[in-house]
Amino acid sequence: MDSSAEPSPPDLPAIERMARMRKLWQWLAILTVSALFAGALEFAALPAALLIGPMLAAIVAGTNGATVRVPRLLFGAAQAIVGGLVASSISADIFPVFYQEWPLFLGVVVATVTASSLLGWLISRWRILPGTTAVWGSSPGAATAMVLMAGAFGADQRLVAFMQYLRVIFVSMTAALVAKMWVDTSGVEIPPIIWFPPIDRQAFAATIGIALVGGLAGKLCGLPSPFFLGTFIFGTVIHLGLGVEMQLPQWLLALSYAMVGWSIGLNFTRPILRHATRALPQIIASIVALIAFCGGLAFMISHLLGIDPLTAYLATSPGGMDSIAIIAAAAQNVDISFVMALQSARFLIVLLVGPSVARLVARSVRQ
Repeated sequence: MDSSAEPSPPDLPAIERMARMRKLWQWLAILTVSALFAGALEFAALPAALLIGPMLAAIVAGTNGATVRVPRLLFGAAQAIVGGLVASSISADIFPVFYQEWPLFLGVVVATVTASSLLGWLISRWRILPGTTAVWGSSPGAATAMVLMAGAFGADQRLVAFMQYLRVIFVSMTAALVAKMWVDTSGVEIPPIIWFPPIDRQAFAATIGIALVGGLAGKLCGLPSPFFLGTFIFGTVIHLGLGVEMQLPQWLLALSYAMVGWSIGLNFTRPILRHATRALPQIIASIVALIAFCGGLAFMISHLLGIDPLTAYLATSPGGMDSIAIIAAAAQNVDISFVMALQSARFLIVLLVGPSVARLVARSVRQ
C-alpha cells in the first residue's frame, strides 16, 4: 500500500447536507417545505403565514448548508410590492377620526413607542442581542417594514425578523383570546383566500408602474431600503392624492412574501439560530411586557373616556393589524373605525419616526 496516498475525505458534516445538492434541488426542497409550513400556519389561522412559512423553511435550509440565495433584483421587486401594499392599505377614512381624537391617538402612540424603545434599549444594554437589533425588533407595528429597513441601518435583519414575527403571533393570539372573553367569535369565518382574482388591467398596471417608479426613485434618492420606502412614499401620494386604485392579487403577494422570507431565512446560520434561541426567554418577556403595557393603556382609555373595553384593547394592541381588523369585525359592539384609525395612525407614525428613534436609542446604548 502506498503510504503517501492521501486519505479519503471524511463525510461532510450534517451542516453541509444541502450544500451537496444541486441548486435546482435545493430550491425544490425549499419550495416544498415552504408550502407545507405556510399551509399549516394558515390552517392554524396564525397571522402572516405566507411570510413566516417560507422564512421558517429557509431557516431550516440555511442552517443545513443551503447555498442558494434570492437574486437581489427579485428581492428588490418583492420589497417594492410590499411597499405598494402598505400604501394601498392607507385609507382616507382614518383622517376624520384621527382629527377628532388626535390628542388621544398621539398620546397612545407616543407612550407605546416609548415603552417599546425602552424595552429594546434594555435588551441592547444587557447585551442580549447585538447593536440596534433589539431596538428595531421591539418596534410596535409595521413588522415587515421594520424588518426591511433594519438591514439598511446596520441591524441584524435575521434577529429583527425573529423578534417582530414572534410578537405578531403573540399579539394576535392574545387579542383573539381577549375578544373571546367578551364575544363569541367561534361562528365567524375568515374570508377565503382568492388566489387568482380577475385582473383589473388599469389598477394592476398602476400597481406595477408605482412599484417601478417608486423603487427607482428611492434608489436615486439614496433612501434606506429604497425599493420599499420609495414605493411606499410614491404609492401613498398617488393613492391618496390622485385617488389611483391599486390591485395586489394574492398570488403576487404570496410570491413577494416568499422572496422576503427566503431572503431573511437563508442567511440564518446555526450560531445565529443558537443565539436567537438563547435570547428567547428575554424576547418573550419583552413581548409580554409590551402587551401588558398596552393593556394598561386600554384600561385607562376605557375607564377615563367611557370607551368600550374591547374597542380600547384592540385599538391599542401592539401589532398584527390584519388580525386585529378580523377580530374587530367579528365583535358587534366594537367601534371598528376607532380601532383601525388608531392602528393605522400608529403604523404611519412608527414607519415615519421608527428609523430616527432606533438611531437615537442605539447611540445611547453605545455611549
